[in-house]
Amino acid sequence: MSVSSTDQIVMSENENELDVTNEVTEAPEAADTTPQTTFADLGLPEGIVRKLAQNGVTTPFPIQAATIPDALAGKDILGRGRTGSGKTLSFGLPTLALLAEGRTEKKRPRAVILTPTRELAMQVADALQPYGDVLGLKMKVVCGGTSMGNQIYALERGVDILVATPGRLRDIINRGACSLEDVRIAVLDEADQMSDLGFLPEVTELLDQVPAGGQRMLFSATMENEIKTLVDRYLTEPVLHEVDAAQGAVTTMSHHILIVKPKDKAPVTAAIASRKGRTIIFVRTQLGADRVAEQLRDAGVKADALHGGMTQGARTRTLADFKDGYVNVLVATDVAARGIHVDGIDLVLNVDPAGDHKDYLHRAGRTARAGRTGTVVSLSLPHQRRQIFRLMEDAGVDAARHIIQGGAAFDPEVAEITGARSMTEVQAESAANAAQQAEREVAQLIKQLERAQRRATELREEADRLVARVARERGEDPETAVAEAQATAAEQLAVAEVPAERETEREERPAAAPYERRERRGFERRDDRRDDRREDRGDRRSFDRDRDRDRGFERRDDRGG
Repeated sequence: MSVSSTDQIVMSENENELDVTNEVTEAPEAADTTPQTTFADLGLPEGIVRKLAQNGVTTPFPIQAATIPDALAGKDILGRGRTGSGKTLSFGLPTLALLAEGRTEKKRPRAVILTPTRELAMQVADALQPYGDVLGLKMKVVCGGTSMGNQIYALERGVDILVATPGRLRDIINRGACSLEDVRIAVLDEADQMSDLGFLPEVTELLDQVPAGGQRMLFSATMENEIKTLVDRYLTEPVLHEVDAAQGAVTTMSHHILIVKPKDKAPVTAAIASRKGRTIIFVRTQLGADRVAEQLRDAGVKADALHGGMTQGARTRTLADFKDGYVNVLVATDVAARGIHVDGIDLVLNVDPAGDHKDYLHRAGRTARAGRTGTVVSLSLPHQRRQIFRLMEDAGVDAARHIIQGGAAFDPEVAEITGARSMTEVQAESAANAAQQAEREVAQLIKQLERAQRRATELREEADRLVARVARERGEDPETAVAEAQATAAEQLAVAEVPAERETEREERPAAAPYERRERRGFERRDDRRDDRREDRGDRRSFDRDRDRDRGFERRDDRGG
């Protein structure tokens, strides 16, 4: 493939601001936060600050520096920022600090964090649990696809902070295993995603059970009409903090559109997926995710699929393999990929176009997280160009356009942008890895064979000694007895080798086709038997007719006379 032309498309930003009726104060700009600001300056407990330093986190991100002081003051927070901007610690650390003192009753958590997906709930809990352990706070994830019995058991023992998906939490409350009457802090993470996935009725049902007067924090990448309804209904004089707004104008992220022909889409996908490093590929459907992952594996790429049709255990194992480096490429759908955070993802490949600009921004948010660099590449068929260009315009991103011509497996310019490698190189590397694995297996088999030979020699010597002892006990010649035993063993070994040789010859001999064997054996005999039976039936019928004519007609004539 070659790039025939490279153009730059400059998209206009989409002005879509939320009109908050309450009094709102703007958060300081990122530039206003001095580099000397630390988490200790924000008012967090010493134990949390020390644990942050042990984890290598010393300087807060802009959204954290802006949000944490107001959250510690007990104010309602309305945070707006793209995925990967550090929102989890923005609401998580103040929640832990405010709950450090107090006692939690059974089945009555004091804080609840609602997330749209299971993976995001688990990631939020994993990110906050180390700091909760410092303060002695218990945390539990309540989501679908996992054991409800374990979740109910944990609630009966007492849970300070509940990280939950709306559907599972509602089911547990309906069973009488949980009550939200003691909730002091309610957090709604990725509210725009909940709106897209249709969780708002369940969210409002849960928030209506939270006592009035507590603290509410709502974080979202975009502010649509549904989000405004939640703000007006549940937040009191919220403080707006906006850092890295919904538009994709992130300086560390570059966007590219590759216009390919239908026949070149699969080769281009394989060439890009074969790059070194972690890559996430987004497709539209679950079947598409399985199909693309299988095609990549056939091409020698370590790829696996992740979608909502998988069990929670399979999804967890797949995500763990991707994080640990056993899988280099993750092929995911929009629903399964929301909220996924994996360090070191520097490329996002959209094989299928996103449904809208919000889905595109969520996809792109898997890379260039926390100030790192990243690249977002979208494949476009010729008839999809207008749709994707409008998508980029709504997302507010600048995308470079590249027209890919058919030909070679990849182009140097495409390789420079995406890190793609030729399929020949990938196949050569895969063949070399397979050869190394085969060589290791051969070496292991040789070692096993040597051990078996040594063991056989030892057993033969032991058998000869025992045969000689028996011969001496009987008064016979030991040497003659040993020679006879060895001759007998040699004969038995020769007899055992004959069937093995025949079996080897049978495996090496090309087998006749089933239809040929039938024609050569069964069909001939069946035809012969069929012809013989027909001749016999014909002779019997002619004989019966002659007999009836000789007897029956005479009896009829006699009766008639």
